Amino acid sequence: MKSVFRVSLSLAMVVMLSAVETNGQQQAARSFSLQDCIDYAMENNPNLKNARAAITSSEAKVGEIIATGLPQINASADLGDNYVIPTSFLPARAFDPSAPEGQLIGVKFGTKYTGRASLNLEQMIFNGSYFVGLKASKTYTELSRKDLISTETDVVGAIKKAYYSVLVSKERAELVDKNYQRLDSLLKQTRAQYESGFAEKIDVNRVQVQFNNILNARNNAAVGLEVSYNLLKFQMGLPVRESISLSDNLESIKFQVLDEGFKNNFQYSNRIEYNILEINHQLVELDIKNTRSQYLPSIDLYGNYGSSYGTGSFDNLISFGANWRAFGTVGLRANMPIFDGLRKSKVVQQKKAQLLQIENSIELTKNQIDLEQQQATLTFQSHVETLRTQRENMELSKEVYDVTVIKYQQGVGSNIEVIDADAAYKEAQTNYFAALYDTLIASVDLEKSYGKLLTK
Repeated sequence: MKSVFRVSLSLAMVVMLSAVETNGQQQAARSFSLQDCIDYAMENNPNLKNARAAITSSEAKVGEIIATGLPQINASADLGDNYVIPTSFLPARAFDPSAPEGQLIGVKFGTKYTGRASLNLEQMIFNGSYFVGLKASKTYTELSRKDLISTETDVVGAIKKAYYSVLVSKERAELVDKNYQRLDSLLKQTRAQYESGFAEKIDVNRVQVQFNNILNARNNAAVGLEVSYNLLKFQMGLPVRESISLSDNLESIKFQVLDEGFKNNFQYSNRIEYNILEINHQLVELDIKNTRSQYLPSIDLYGNYGSSYGTGSFDNLISFGANWRAFGTVGLRANMPIFDGLRKSKVVQQKKAQLLQIENSIELTKNQIDLEQQQATLTFQSHVETLRTQRENMELSKEVYDVTVIKYQQGVGSNIEVIDADAAYKEAQTNYFAALYDTLIASVDLEKSYGKLLTK
């Protein structure tokens, strides 16, 4: 009995300390409805922040590709010291008519110092690959947006499941607390009967065992509730150290799956996975078009203007005197591919194979969606029926327990019957909450299968 008392006292102190800490936290607790949690996650979930950053990056990539089609202007300048002036060989007769035939003479051409400054311009006139690439980059940006929607869908599903987990854990904790009060009252009554000689010591011990178990269950329920809260805050992107409370309950939440027209007007495009495959299909088509466009010629406009100078004195070079001479060029440059060893043809064949793979994946995804919807519907219906049965079992087991306690108090029932009825009642509670949680999770999976988790 002393050891049991120590355990009970320790658990009681833990509960008291937890209660004091919880009361201190509740003063600053923020209240969230289910929609509030979703809205907060949309702004703060790290995965969504990364997805938005990917969109920004892809939009910048479009700007980068556009920039390659705009005028490219650059300036250049150089100063050179020809510390060894190169020697050229000329016929000797150019300087001395009497020189032998075929004789050469070395002559140094150039100046010790040279300078050059120019402004250069290039402008793309036509490049088939550029225009296809520009369209592909915009399509890639759309793919990034679809990836964001996919991440948002996953986050909403995780938020709903975590929110439902907290609601179920709260109900379980409240019921466990009622069980604690019920067994505490029964233990006191049994001890009183024992002291009055109407019960045996073993009867007290049986109830004491159940009471100790409910203390553990009470503590576990509190821990489970805290874990559920932390998981919800994690999915939201809210610091785990912050305290929150929920403003919704299961009765106030509207479940889409219970709407009469929930399954009406479904299209495969409602599923983000299908949309992403369609965009990938477009990207591969554009990739094929881009490869084929490389058979076409490219045309560029170019021009430059500058000035150059040479001198034997460095001072004269940097004085920018009148001896600087201007030059300039303008022209068109065309590049026509002739033969590349059939490389582009083989690339097109590879892309066509990828296109076929995506088309097969699209058909497979349709079948998977059909299968998911059927399985999710059957699973949800099964869990709903199980929930109804477990609720009825819990109510019946409570009635049995109440009647058994009354019989025991009136002296026409045994202590063992009360203990058995209590165990059956708690088992029915456990089964009910498991069925409740499974049903809620199944409702989320059913919403996801019909593409209705994220409503925009």
